[in-house]
Amino acid sequence: MEALIAALGAVVGSDAILTGSAIQERYQSPWTRLGAPLAVLRPASTQAVADILRLASAAGVCVVPWGGRTGLVDGCLADDALALSLDRMAAVEAIDSAAGTITVQAGCVLQTASEAAAAHGLLLPLDLGARGSATIGGTIATNAGGNRVLRYGMMRDMVLGLEAVLADGTVIEAMSPLIKNNAGYDLKQLFIGSEGTLGIVTRAVLRLRPAPVSQDTAIVGVEHFSMLPRLLRRLERDLGGALSAFEVMWASFHDLVTTPPARGRPPLAGRYPFYVLIESLGGDVAGDATRFEAALAAALSDGEVADAAIARSTSQREAMWALRDDVAQTAREGPIIAFDISLPISAMEPYVAAVQVDLAARWPSLGAPAVFGHLGDGNLHLIVRLADTTPAVRRAVEDVVYGPLQALCGSISAEHGVGLQKRDFLHLSRGPAEIALMRRLKLALDPRGVLNPGKVLPPAPTLLGEQP
Repeated sequence: MEALIAALGAVVGSDAILTGSAIQERYQSPWTRLGAPLAVLRPASTQAVADILRLASAAGVCVVPWGGRTGLVDGCLADDALALSLDRMAAVEAIDSAAGTITVQAGCVLQTASEAAAAHGLLLPLDLGARGSATIGGTIATNAGGNRVLRYGMMRDMVLGLEAVLADGTVIEAMSPLIKNNAGYDLKQLFIGSEGTLGIVTRAVLRLRPAPVSQDTAIVGVEHFSMLPRLLRRLERDLGGALSAFEVMWASFHDLVTTPPARGRPPLAGRYPFYVLIESLGGDVAGDATRFEAALAAALSDGEVADAAIARSTSQREAMWALRDDVAQTAREGPIIAFDISLPISAMEPYVAAVQVDLAARWPSLGAPAVFGHLGDGNLHLIVRLADTTPAVRRAVEDVVYGPLQALCGSISAEHGVGLQKRDFLHLSRGPAEIALMRRLKLALDPRGVLNPGKVLPPAPTLLGEQP
């Protein structure tokens, strides 16, 4: 190992390798376990990444890529492995206003890339709570979703081209800036959402959109779940494609983020089973506001909405979004498990009700789970409080939440990835042939299993580093 560290030091520079206590001093995360890496490497170029992987692969030492370390599925755990941080590869390389693209290095923070695009009158649509720390490489590796998937899609829909390094150090330069490119296999798709198990993304070309001129925001109260899909489709129609967010908060979540010690306060006078944060982005300030208010008025008239509060200022808009983003309040009463699932909208109400009943029957003292999510794209987040944090109880709670999803054609992971925490449940969302093909791809691209070992796929004895 000393010889390997010395060789790696020649690649990245001795000042770009951290070991021992220096790792904990620089790298921490309240969101995910980082483990105890052998060392943290901080390359400054794609060639350095390639050299690192070539040397590590030859030595049979595993490598775990680190982005912003804000994932929730232990995808960054790097025990007895080399951690590879791209925080020195954080440049915005170019913005092409005519083509509507931005070229960035993988260590660039999402908010930095978004602000660079905004300076050119353009919008990088991806938006999520960890925007100030999540990196472009990390959001590509996890195929991040966020608040605007309803209109702009997942991160996959924004990636035009990328550069990635394979386990043996081979650099794949698929940096095409074209929207249409059907020249053979679309290789970039192998790396988007692969969580660093097939290659390490080092650069990317992302598609930008014109920056919106108008931004209309409201929170509405809804009496019955059956009204939610009706309201969603009405707004999609009446707003002419401008609807960008349809975030639903069950009362269990709304009450947590609007009562002390939370800073937020209820925007509506009454109390409702469901609250919806609605946002529309457009290009006509006066016309869009009129259209937005008319759509809400019609929904009120038809009984789809019981009450509504429209943001009249930037501060009011930010206060509404702060409620939706104040997920930390769900942990104020003790340890939690945060679930990120996807299922058809028509199945959501009975699914949530069944989970609540099952949890209450097994653990009466837990209280109802806090539920919220991007209902418009089928994504729900369930936050379950734990009375007992032992592995057996955690696994039992996971069984309650994940168990029904297979029959509902749902997914155990809507946008957070699989990592370590969900790999044992992968079979509920992917069939045997799909998992077998994933293994074949892993074996083909990383035959020694050195890239982010143990993540995504259940343990396979033939792959180095994948142990239970």
